[in-house]
Amino acid sequence: MGIYKLLDLINRQKESGDTYLEFLRTPSLSMGIYTLPAGSSDLQEPHAEDEVYYVTRGQASMRVGSDHRQISAGNIIFVAANVDHCFYDITEDLTVLVFFAPAEYTNQKTE
Repeated sequence: MGIYKLLDLINRQKESGDTYLEFLRTPSLSMGIYTLPAGSSDLQEPHAEDEVYYVTRGQASMRVGSDHRQISAGNIIFVAANVDHCFYDITEDLTVLVFFAPAEYTNQKTE
């Protein structure tokens, strides 16, 4: 069993200096904390796994495929595998819990 405190995870992620911190990995699921400061750009590429975002803090716009929506704390967003998506117009620092199923990079094709 794993029990995590969100504030501890956010602090670990900040201390790492990276925008993403994976804190759980099993074959069927991985989870992480993703942060983007206000005014920054989200440069992620489509993932080969299904993904769920839970916005814990901040405001931005999000594009999933051709759909554009305003998002804020409390929103839950599902993104199917291989669908192009990104956060943009980040007006308040964004903190997001990210869930991948199966675990991130599980379905990634190797060349």
